[in-house]
Amino acid sequence: MTGPGRAGPGVRDPGLQPERTRLAWRRTTLAFTVAGVLAVRQVLTGDRGGRAALALAAVVLVWAAFLVLAQRRLRLLGGGPVPVALSARNALGAAAAVVLLAALAPLMIL
Repeated sequence: MTGPGRAGPGVRDPGLQPERTRLAWRRTTLAFTVAGVLAVRQVLTGDRGGRAALALAAVVLVWAAFLVLAQRRLRLLGGGPVPVALSARNALGAAAAVVLLAALAPLMIL
């Protein structure tokens, strides 16, 4: 039985979930940016050599790719009352970016 404020069958009320998801993507993007800035600082302040510089260039490319992916996701989340589901390709891209950042970090430290 549906009463006032209740949706009928097949009607989805997303509530605040899209907003929480949008905020989570923004927090993740901010954390990724901070990690990138710290990587730049680590390479520029130390005498790390060419390997660290190459790793830093890769980090910057991964960061830029992640920003594009996150912006696309944020745009899709804000598009309407029912958010579009995250595609498998975008989920894999985000996961790959985080794993690549973690894999490149030791190259800049050592």
